[in-house]
Amino acid sequence: MDKIEAQKQIEKLRKVINHHRYLYHVLDRQEISDEALDSLKHELKKLEDRFPDLITPDSPTQRVGGKALKEFKKVRHNVPMLSLEDAFLPEEITDWISRNSKVVRDAGSAALFAELKFDGLAMSLIYIDGVLDRALTRGDGRIGEDVTQNARTVEAIPLRLEIRGKVSEAVRKEAEKIIKKGVIEARGEIIITKKNFAKVNAEQKKAGKQIFANPRNLAAGSIRQLDSAITKSRRLDFHAYDLIADFGQVLHSEEHEILSALGFKTDEKAKIFHDLKSLFSYREKIESERSRFEYETDGIVVSVDDNDLFGRLGVVGKTPRGAIAFKFTPHESTTVIEDIIVQVGRTGAITPVAVLRPVQIGGVTVSRATLHNEDEIKRLDTRIGDTVIVGRAGDVIPDIKKVLKELRPRNTEEFRMPKKCPVCGEELKREGVILRCINPKCSARHRESLYHFASRGAFDIDGLGPKIIDAFLDNGLIQDAADLFALKEGGIRPLERFGEKSAENIIKAIQSRRAIGLVRFILGLGILHVGEETALDLAERFASLKALQNASRDDLEAIPNVGGIVAESIHNWFRDAHNKEFLKKLLKYVKVENARGKTKGRLFAKTFVLTGSLRSLSRDEAKSKIRALAGNVSEAVSSKTDFVVAGSDPGSKYEKAKKLGVKIIDEKEFLKMLR
Repeated sequence: MDKIEAQKQIEKLRKVINHHRYLYHVLDRQEISDEALDSLKHELKKLEDRFPDLITPDSPTQRVGGKALKEFKKVRHNVPMLSLEDAFLPEEITDWISRNSKVVRDAGSAALFAELKFDGLAMSLIYIDGVLDRALTRGDGRIGEDVTQNARTVEAIPLRLEIRGKVSEAVRKEAEKIIKKGVIEARGEIIITKKNFAKVNAEQKKAGKQIFANPRNLAAGSIRQLDSAITKSRRLDFHAYDLIADFGQVLHSEEHEILSALGFKTDEKAKIFHDLKSLFSYREKIESERSRFEYETDGIVVSVDDNDLFGRLGVVGKTPRGAIAFKFTPHESTTVIEDIIVQVGRTGAITPVAVLRPVQIGGVTVSRATLHNEDEIKRLDTRIGDTVIVGRAGDVIPDIKKVLKELRPRNTEEFRMPKKCPVCGEELKREGVILRCINPKCSARHRESLYHFASRGAFDIDGLGPKIIDAFLDNGLIQDAADLFALKEGGIRPLERFGEKSAENIIKAIQSRRAIGLVRFILGLGILHVGEETALDLAERFASLKALQNASRDDLEAIPNVGGIVAESIHNWFRDAHNKEFLKKLLKYVKVENARGKTKGRLFAKTFVLTGSLRSLSRDEAKSKIRALAGNVSEAVSSKTDFVVAGSDPGSKYEKAKKLGVKIIDEKEFLKMLR
């Protein structure tokens, strides 16, 4: 990117960021997630770092927060409330330290203090002669809003300071002197617990009022209420993290101790670090545990612990060099669509896929995202060249959340779905929102069906992935899935990347699946509309493959979760001449073990939905354990769901469960049920 292109992109980014920052900081509402906004700011910062002469005083990187609301009195901060630079990767922290070392040599070996970055509203509390005199929001960093009356309703904010906790004698004497006559400013975050957030939203819903999007919005909106009685009813909290007063402290970590002694809540998980390896481990641990915290957190704040060194490092624009926000791995980010392609699935479904400029989301590099179908492309108005918000939660395939049309290049064209299959050239058929290739001999469908056959949920053939299946097909070693069981070591050893040992391992893995359970066998057939849960229902109802083959449409529709379309698909599959020949061939090699009826286990007839990541077992293991105890597993939350098991970073299923009043349990409770 040359300088002219950079300037155009910088101007667009500034306009978009300023719009969303105004919504977020001034109006307490948002159209995009915090993570997506952080990603845009991060992109702008990198461009300005590359072209520093393009930095202007009005750039979002040079300002803090938004404008103060008109409803409250505006007050200038004695000391500006600065913002922090964001980092997302360990190497960005390493770069930060390296930059600081060039400013002050000692910074490279300085101890670091790490604390939770609470997701709330920054607040300054000013005490004169030990009594709360004024409470100010951050506002634009220089001028905040006077919300003193509302702050007084927050029980976590002391109205009068007293030195109670354990501090050194010198600090105690100085504190007592300043409390008696002097000014003390404590800064921190107005927040609300997840539990109270849920209570308030339940009350709002019952009263037919606005539902708050997240705890941060609720905390910010509550402290800005003109009626302090409403603020009090919201049960807000406050955690202090900064002290502006001279008690003789030399370290930032000491300030936390002093704040605690003065009667403020501080971060109990905060720690001092002398090496980056320990710091990175701490951040990983906090990220894995944060779903169980009382409060929302979106990262950790890392500061140079030595106050003198912190001061000598100074400020760049509106950001102190001595501190940085080390954000958790985002589950949303912004990137650019470089191309849109279509893929043919095993059932013939044509899926548009966005080819993305690679971006880190959820701990992995994402370079593609599903666009689902033609209707979704039209709804989003997705085009090649667009800057988009990409989301990825848990083990969900990345998808496009929003198109930032303000950043769209000129002369982009609407994307149109093909009328013919891009692989076999057959006319496509529309089934609802899905375009489908109905040619059973389509090579793309055939390959996908083989990938599915060997996959973990179906025959689960260890080591037999798409690349190896492609090699077998391209070299004429197999025509269908049944041919896999006729392969010999000698036949595959000459193939590229296959040595004696790897050939032996693949053949052993294939042969180990010659006896297979009925559920896996049904799933491996790749019948249209038959997923894992339907395969389970079929196995439980018919118990044997022969009974399933002979089932009528009425027999199939009698199963609770099988409707007319699914029943017809299953019935037709077993009566298709090509499928009959394939099944006959496959059964020469494979023995299907009949299913056993459910016995009454501890979880009998209980339906579970899993969301988020579990630490102690995989999702497949969790499902197996539920079924072993006669429970059911569903992919969708409904009023009939008994339990939603919420791991770390739960997705939309968690929110739906809350709305429906379905019982939500954490991993610890779930494991107890399995014992």
